[in-house]
Amino acid sequence: MGRFASFREFYPFYLSEHSNRTSRRLHFVGSCGVLLLVAWAFASGNLWWLLAALFCGYGFAWIGHFFFEKNRPATFRHPFYSFAGDWVMFKDILTGRIRF
Repeated sequence: MGRFASFREFYPFYLSEHSNRTSRRLHFVGSCGVLLLVAWAFASGNLWWLLAALFCGYGFAWIGHFFFEKNRPATFRHPFYSFAGDWVMFKDILTGRIRF
């Protein structure tokens, strides 16, 4: 794994780091939680819920990596591509491109 010139080059690597189905499910659940918590933060006017959204998203994802994938999250090496990869994978799971 080296530097990636584009997200298009990065995404196949990202998917290879998420080959475990339980890990993908944890990422998906965490992303759903993020969406709900962000919506609640703005609906309630209490922006502290954004901090909860951050912990929810990364918490579920990191549990997936440390306990099921047995690898180090790409967030540590490629934070921006990894963030984008999570949402693209979320969309791919929703559309059935990736098995849930």
